Amino acid sequence: MHSSVDALFNGLWENYLEVTPSAKKIHRILSEYDQGEATSQDNRFDAIVNDHIALRTFDIESVNLDKLAAHFKAVGYEQGGEYDFAAKKLSALHFQHPDPEQPKVFISELRVNELSKDAASIIHRLVEQMDASAVKADNFLYSGPHWQVSSQQYYRLLEESEYAAWMAAWGYRANHFTVSVNHLHSITELAEVNRILKENGFELNTSGGEIKGGKDVCLAQSSTMADKAIVKFSDTELNIPSCFYEFAQRYPMQNGELYQGFVAASADKIFESTNSSA
Repeated sequence: MHSSVDALFNGLWENYLEVTPSAKKIHRILSEYDQGEATSQDNRFDAIVNDHIALRTFDIESVNLDKLAAHFKAVGYEQGGEYDFAAKKLSALHFQHPDPEQPKVFISELRVNELSKDAASIIHRLVEQMDASAVKADNFLYSGPHWQVSSQQYYRLLEESEYAAWMAAWGYRANHFTVSVNHLHSITELAEVNRILKENGFELNTSGGEIKGGKDVCLAQSSTMADKAIVKFSDTELNIPSCFYEFAQRYPMQNGELYQGFVAASADKIFESTNSSA
C-alpha cells in the first residue's frame, strides 16, 4: 500500500483523467475564471482543491468496503459518517484525514444479495476471477476491472442496477473527484460554477435539481454528467458512461466549523451522474 497520501491520490487522479478528459478542461476553465492571487497558469491549475473522491465496490468479503478503506487508513485516514441508500441497495462510509486540507473519501458498496439471483450470480462470477492478493497492491484503487465481462452481462446488470453495471465495466477507480468551491478565490458560489460550466457546454446532472442540498444542510453539491469512453468487453467494445466531476460548497455548522460530512439525500442523486442519457 502507498506510504503517502500524495502518492495515492496522484495515482487515482491520473487514472481518472484517462477516461474523464472533461476534468482537465473544467480545471482550465475554472482556473481562468478564478484568477485569485496566482499569476502563472500552472499555479492557477494547482490552486483548485479537491474536496473528496468517491469509490465503488461490492459487499463481497474479498473486495468489500473495508478492503478499499484499508488503503486510506494506511496513510492516516479515519472513519467519519455512515450512510444508507435503500433504493439503490448501497451502504457507504466516509473517511477524513487529520489534516483538514487533505481530500475526504466516500466509499460505497452494493448489497449484492439484494439483487435478483441472476444479477448477483453474475457479480460473484466476476469477483471470483480476481487474484486474492490484488486488493493489497499499491495500485488496487486505480487498477480497473480484474475480470472478463460480456456486453450481455453488462446490459443484464444495467436492468437492475446502474451501479452494478458501472462496476462491472470500470472496476476499481475513482468514480469522481470534486472541486472545493470554498477554496476558489473570485468564484464564491456553486451556482456561479454551474453557470460557467453550462456556458461552456457541459451537461449537468439535474436529478433532484442542478444543486443538491444547500445552506440548510451545510452542503451544496452539483456535478457534470459522466464522460463516455470505450470499454473492451469480452465480446465487443461499447462507448459508455465513465466518470464525472463534482463541485461542493460547504457551510458552517452552528459551532462555526465547516461541515465535513455528506448528505445522503444529495449523494443519492449524485450517484445518477453515471446514468446513461442515451
